[in-house]
Amino acid sequence: MSDNNDRRPRRDDDNTNDPTIDFGDEFGVVRFADEDDSGPALSFSGGDTEQLPHWTEPPTGEIPRFLKDPTGGQARPVDETKAADSTSVWSAYRDESPSAGTRRPPVDLTGGSSRRFDTTSPPPVQRPRREGRIVIGTDPTGETRRPAPRDPSTAQRRRPTQVTRAPRQEGRTGTGPRPVPGRDLPTATAVGALMAAAFIAATVWRPAAVMVIVVAAVGLAAFEFLTQSESAGYRPATVVGVVGAVAAPLAAYWIGDAALPLVFAFAFLATAVTFIAADGVESAPLPNTAITMMPLIWVGLLGSYAALILRFSTFGGSYENTGTDTFFILVIGVIAHDIVAFFAGRSAGRTPLRAWISPNKTVEGLIGGIVGTFIAVIAVGMQSTTWDDPSEWIMLAIVISIFAPLGDLAESMFKRNLNIKDFGSVLKGHGGALDRFDSLLFAMPAVYYLTLVIQPWS
Repeated sequence: MSDNNDRRPRRDDDNTNDPTIDFGDEFGVVRFADEDDSGPALSFSGGDTEQLPHWTEPPTGEIPRFLKDPTGGQARPVDETKAADSTSVWSAYRDESPSAGTRRPPVDLTGGSSRRFDTTSPPPVQRPRREGRIVIGTDPTGETRRPAPRDPSTAQRRRPTQVTRAPRQEGRTGTGPRPVPGRDLPTATAVGALMAAAFIAATVWRPAAVMVIVVAAVGLAAFEFLTQSESAGYRPATVVGVVGAVAAPLAAYWIGDAALPLVFAFAFLATAVTFIAADGVESAPLPNTAITMMPLIWVGLLGSYAALILRFSTFGGSYENTGTDTFFILVIGVIAHDIVAFFAGRSAGRTPLRAWISPNKTVEGLIGGIVGTFIAVIAVGMQSTTWDDPSEWIMLAIVISIFAPLGDLAESMFKRNLNIKDFGSVLKGHGGALDRFDSLLFAMPAVYYLTLVIQPWS
């Protein structure tokens, strides 16, 4: 008990009114104020203000503001509409600048005032509409595309119009032969027979006569290509292209394949000089030079292999008929391929060979053309004194069967790119010279080098 009593705080004396309490060595002596603190916690000096409401009273929602009455009476509330004292607590919210003219009334933060702020949004800013700009939700044509709503009470339900489909064409779904554009077969047959007669007569006469036909065909084909290129928007050097294409087979027949690099070098130089002399870069020298060189390579260079084949017959001796026989078998094999492929594709074609190039060329037509090539090469080879071995016939037929359809596809591809149907119309029923001899252009280089390898004259 003595210990507990020692721990209690002791007063310095027994007087109960003494506000001093001794807490011992730990806290020392604490003296409390002896004033009466039962009054309000906050007070204002003098009698100029009223007592603030106790915190337990309900809020009134207003901020009390009092000023001293200059007459010496009791304090009174401030009238907001008449207060002009710059010492007012609301002076910070007033616009007292000289440019303002009148003072702005104070802002009531209590929510008790009858004033209300204008909460309506300002009208949207009208901006000029940009020309050519399509705004989603508007009709750029100025006309409404949506039909007016109909009254449900008077609207009648209409049955949809029945859609009628066109009759299905055979060959489009692989169930029948593919349709082939109409061709004047009697005219095409007559023109083909006339060309075949002229070619056979020239072959029997002499190789130089065949060269006349070759040069005429090459020059006409180059001219057709350059003319169609001009229609497509190009501006090639037409004269340089035609002259260079014709000069290639002539130089090859006269000198040989060693003359071809010189011909094409001069042709390129002449084309470049032509565009150097132009007024400016607006002449588009790069694409137009390329389009000028196109017939030089495609028609002139590949066509010069006809001259190289025919040149075999100018060597004399055992080569006397080598050139004409080889070229004759080549031409007959290509013609047989084209004719049989045409009729086979027309009657039984179902599978497109390359639909994006030509939807009318089919795998079935290609197979028929290969069969026709083998039959024609073997039949003519049996009459030849140069190609007299069956293995040589087979190799020759294989080469023609590979490169002839490639030449046809390449020509169709270029026509599709130029968006034309034919390169010309000089040969009735066949189109132009390039349309007729496209397969031959690809097959001639392959047959020439095959002849050099197997040497059928030995």
